[in-house]
Amino acid sequence: MDLFGSENGFDKKPASVTTSTKGHVPLADDLRPKTLQEVIGQDHLLGTDGIITNMLNHQSLSSLILWGNPGTGKTTIARILAQETNLHFIQISAIFSGVSDLKKAFDEAIRFRNHSGRSTLLFVDEIHRFNRAQQDGFLPVVEDGSIILIGATTENPSFTLNGALLSRCQVLVLKRLDEAALNLLLTRAEQQLNHELPLSENARTDLISMADGDGRYLLNMVEQITLHAGNSILESKDLTKILSRRASLYDRNRDGHYNLISALHKSLRGSDPDAALYWFARMLEGGEDPRYIARRLTRFAAEDVGLASPNALTLAIAAWETYERLGSPEGEVALAELVVYLATAPKSNAVYKAYNEARAVAKKTGSFMPPAHILNAPTHMMKELGYGKGYEYDHNTEEGFSGQNYFPDEMQIQQFYSPTNRGVEETISQRLSHWNQLRKKRSV
Repeated sequence: MDLFGSENGFDKKPASVTTSTKGHVPLADDLRPKTLQEVIGQDHLLGTDGIITNMLNHQSLSSLILWGNPGTGKTTIARILAQETNLHFIQISAIFSGVSDLKKAFDEAIRFRNHSGRSTLLFVDEIHRFNRAQQDGFLPVVEDGSIILIGATTENPSFTLNGALLSRCQVLVLKRLDEAALNLLLTRAEQQLNHELPLSENARTDLISMADGDGRYLLNMVEQITLHAGNSILESKDLTKILSRRASLYDRNRDGHYNLISALHKSLRGSDPDAALYWFARMLEGGEDPRYIARRLTRFAAEDVGLASPNALTLAIAAWETYERLGSPEGEVALAELVVYLATAPKSNAVYKAYNEARAVAKKTGSFMPPAHILNAPTHMMKELGYGKGYEYDHNTEEGFSGQNYFPDEMQIQQFYSPTNRGVEETISQRLSHWNQLRKKRSV
């Protein structure tokens, strides 16, 4: 397929690339890159050895899913690809489009292919908003080459897109714009405006921080500064009078939610109280329900701290109940105390591992009966069957330990729980070792 041929009568310039000369043009649109080389912060895709660069060099552009935060350049890259490849271009948004719009786009692409033998580049913004059935509609036209699909999404494609569609596309991750990239964007804005922004060094740093990796948001704030700032140099405290900080990226039931709770768990498991407090605070600032965090912290106390520090579970329940009584923000302090305790406590997942191993064996062994000597015999018939015969009451033994077998007769004795030498489990380990020695003496 020739990506760079003529259009043979079809409109070869993407309609969405044309810019109206009427009215005010937002700075973000005015500074939108015209070439891939002008796109900032995505060198892993667009640099000399970038994935997209190599595709274009080999004239082998494939269907792509561009996954990244807002303001990282997804739409810009799609538009420039349409120009660079000179493909017929159609752009739709899943927010405003339905089945009829998709059918119209597919029919146009098929007609163009029948006429010219070439594909159409179909850019779908917010592609994750299409439901599963709508996503299935892309499969035939992607499969037969009628369209090269470029989908843009802020959501994890593995959660929101069909496996069949993902198998026909390459997922490319766009990076959050770092400080260097945003600084470069500020410089371009100043060149476009023909003057430096009236910002002190600290205010400039804070402005970049307020953008939180979103280039579009940064440029929108620059416009507000230009409109409202006077002749004096603005300090950090002045920015809050003109601007609002960009809301943190966090979705309580999607990718950001799972990423941050994972970060909190890993920080706790890694015994880093400072990192754990940071992720805890990030979740609260993002609007997470503190009850959800309390539930996950309680699970961590049982799963990752375990019997190395038995008080962890007690404190987890106490912190949870404290939050329920006090509410926010006072109750969140109790949860913060729990975070620090869990991070600094000795860790053991020995009980968690033992539980999982016991469950696996229980599934395999089916309905083995307990050995007769540990069964109660409330009736005469049960006594005749041997229920309870030979049972030794542990409290009546010299060591308070009889050492009898409590597994089914059909099973060998198993060891699921292997305590660590950390925290309270060190004492438990010593106690179990002593009992094992007594059990061996009994079996001799």
